[in-house]
This record gives sequence, C-alpha cells and structure tokens, in this order.
Amino acid sequence: MDVQNNDGRRKGRRLLRLFASFAFFFGVWELVGRWPLSAAFPPFSLTFLAFFRMLWDGSLLNAYLSTLQPLLIGFAICGVIGVGFGIWMGLSRAMEWCSLPVFVILQAAPMAAVIPLITYVYGIGLTSKVLAVAVLATPLVVMNSYKGIRNTNPSLIQMCRSLQGTKTQVVLKIILPYAAGMVFTGLRMGLAMGFVGVVIAELLITPTGIGDLITYHASVADYPEMFAAVSSIIFLAAVTINALERIQRKLFPPELQG
Repeated sequence: MDVQNNDGRRKGRRLLRLFASFAFFFGVWELVGRWPLSAAFPPFSLTFLAFFRMLWDGSLLNAYLSTLQPLLIGFAICGVIGVGFGIWMGLSRAMEWCSLPVFVILQAAPMAAVIPLITYVYGIGLTSKVLAVAVLATPLVVMNSYKGIRNTNPSLIQMCRSLQGTKTQVVLKIILPYAAGMVFTGLRMGLAMGFVGVVIAELLITPTGIGDLITYHASVADYPEMFAAVSSIIFLAAVTINALERIQRKLFPPELQG
C-alpha cells in the first residue's frame, strides 16, 4: 500500500511540474505577445482562439489531411527501405564498406537543401513531398538500424554458436532481437525528421496543407492564425514522438533502447 501511495505521489508531482511548466511557458508567451515590440507576435490567448476558429471552419482539418498523406507514405517507404538496408549493411562487410561513408555524409549534411532539387526533377506534386520526407528521414533510420546490428553483444553470438546455432539462427534469434531497440529509435528519429521534411516541402514546393495555412496567413498579416498553424504541427509532432518514446520504453529494456 505504501509503495502504491508513493507511486501516486510521484505521478502527482510529475503532473504538477508538467502543468507548471506549461503555465509558465504560455504565461510568458502571453506577456511577450502583449508587449508593444512587434505586431507580428500575437499573445497566446489570440493564438489559442485562432486555433479553435480554424478547427471550427474545417481549414485546419483539411490542411492536415493534405499534410499527413505524404508524411505517412514517405515514412512507410523510408521505414521499409531504411531498416532493410541498415540491417543488410550491418550484416554484410562488403555492403558496409561500400555504403557506410555515404550514409555518414548524408546524416551530417543539411539535407533540406536538396528539397529544391527534388522539386526541379519531380515537379510540385505528391511525389516531391513524399521524396522530401524520405530523403530527410532515411539516413537516420539506416544508421540506427546499422548500429543496432553492429553493436550486438559478441558474447551472445559466441554463446549461440557454441550451442551449435547456425548463422541464420544467430541472425534471427540473437542479432535482430538485440538490434530491435536501436531500430525503433531510428524510426522514431526518422519520423521527427519526416515532420520537418513535409513542412519544408509544403513551404518550398507547393502551397498545400499546413504549409499553405502558414504561408497564406503570413501573407495577409493574420498572425494569430499563422502561429496557431505553426504551433499545431509542433504540438502534433511532439505528442507523436513522445508517444513512440513511451512505447519504446515499455517494449525494450534500457540497455536495448540506444
């Protein structure tokens, strides 16, 4: 009973700190927005009301229907290809030798600069936005999958081999389960970059979705609506990534989470 009470108190304190943090942040936003420094920075109260206005008139929902389509398609593509290629690279020395330097460079390079080139080659349709998501997300997925394979505990592999385990059994029963946590981390980080990619694509490639709302309301100086659109995509990305992180903590022990 005492343990349950202590757990309840800890959860209550965490919730209290969370609410206090949000209250402090939004309070500072409200004060700065009302300070006569820039008319382009609205207070939180006006942004909050603008968010519900866009929900009521359906513009925000329609924008997300357009934004989430390339995000989900691009993330699914980079998830399948990225995980598969990362595992292949981790299991094959030849593939590692050929591909690792390329993905190290891609992971460090500012890949957002490639998006205008994608537009030039593929136009301004759905294909370009899907590719923008995949280009930004795939290097992270590949590298984390590769590291998960390469960082498998050698003693576990040796133990399986000492028990007459075949190479296939070593891969299926030791390496892949051990790497699953890092693979999941790569997918979570890739999804975060996917959000970045789809917003950049909508701002630079074609005025659709959330990018269209941001661009339009900025062009007509409707700053509460503009900040509401920006805040909504940040909030959705944060909630999604946090939910995936919580799932990862439940599925994998700390030493396998990367």
